[in-house]
Amino acid sequence: MKPKIDYTLYLCTDRRIMTADTIEESVELAIKGGATVVQLREKECSSLEFFQMAERVKEITDAYEIPLLINDRVDIALAVGADGVHLGQTDLPVQAARGLLGSDKIVGATANTVELAVKAWKSGADYLGVGDIFGTTTKAGTRHITVEELTEICQAVPIPIVAIGGITAENIAKLKPAGIKGAAVISAVVGQKDITAAAKELISNFQEA
Repeated sequence: MKPKIDYTLYLCTDRRIMTADTIEESVELAIKGGATVVQLREKECSSLEFFQMAERVKEITDAYEIPLLINDRVDIALAVGADGVHLGQTDLPVQAARGLLGSDKIVGATANTVELAVKAWKSGADYLGVGDIFGTTTKAGTRHITVEELTEICQAVPIPIVAIGGITAENIAKLKPAGIKGAAVISAVVGQKDITAAAKELISNFQEA
């Protein structure tokens, strides 16, 4: 059965900026702060290293019963039994990933226009990551979209929307009226001195908005 996911605080990993000693520690500290879903997103590693990392992180997410999604790599998701994948515009098409993963796994997709959002939804995406909202230092070549555009995308499709790009505890509340189900963060959590406290603050500010 496909897991039901609470997208409120969608954590993306990044070893380059994390303040914890290990990726497992950064994930566990974020989960203790309330992270509701984890995406393993590590661009600079071999397939073997990514696989081994995914196995270790899955031990943490399984222990806390938090869904684990793998960025880009359908093969790694299958190999470790992750809950699903997140696909960018240059990755496998949603339909192809669904064919490999089956109906019980989560398939998310990146979209930054209404047209791309509708296409991904009709192709079978379970949720969409939409951004870049406030600017990002962790991904090159992104297209900035306004809160108004984010709102239009939320209204155009019936699946959950997760906003991404430069989201912090100070600006997360601005996104709630758009209709998003959650926010995807990297540096705002794993790059902070106190990862657990940072996660708690983000959730609190989003829920109270």
